[in-house]
Order: sequence, then structure tokens, then C-alpha cells
Amino acid sequence: MSRWDFGDQTLTQLTRKTGSTGDELGTLITQLIDAAEPLSNRFNGAGKAAFDSFKSRADTITAELNAGLTSINEGQGGMNQAFMTGNTTMADDANTNMGAANFDAAKFR
Repeated sequence: MSRWDFGDQTLTQLTRKTGSTGDELGTLITQLIDAAEPLSNRFNGAGKAAFDSFKSRADTITAELNAGLTSINEGQGGMNQAFMTGNTTMADDANTNMGAANFDAAKFR
């Protein structure tokens, strides 16, 4: 049986960090295109066509990557909510069961 042992803020922090990654990724794609631009005149044939295609589709690629990250982020948020609900339910159930338990019956005299 596996055991999940992490702080109660781990998924919250992960969700926050993933949310900001999309903006960073878009910036990196733009920087990649800008950095490769001086080399574009050296490309010929299929290489040039591939670079031009990537450059013209940069906004679409960025949007698709951001959509994927958004889906991941939503999943992380859902997982966080499920763990928080499970943690609260487990504590409530334990308290309810302890309140109903007859601890005096377990004493050996």
C-alpha cells in the first residue's frame, strides 16, 4: 500500500506555480524565435520552411501549450479539493466514532 505524505499546502503551491508557467512559456517561445531570427537567412529548403512555419504558428503553439497547462492546473485544483475534503471527512468521522466509542468497556480490571 502506498502512502501519500505531503503538507496541506503542497497542491495549492503546485497549482499556483503551474498557473504562472503559461506566461513564462509564451515568453520563452517568443525569445526562441527572436534568438533564431538572425539564423533564418542561413536556412534553406525544408529547414527554412519548418522555421517559417514555426514562426508563423508561434501564437497558436503558445495558445495550445497554455490550454494544456490550464487543463493540468484545473486537474491539480480538483485533486487539491479532493484531498482537502478527504482530510476533513476523515477527521470528522474519527471524531464522531470516538464520541460514540465506549472506552470504559476496554479497561481491564
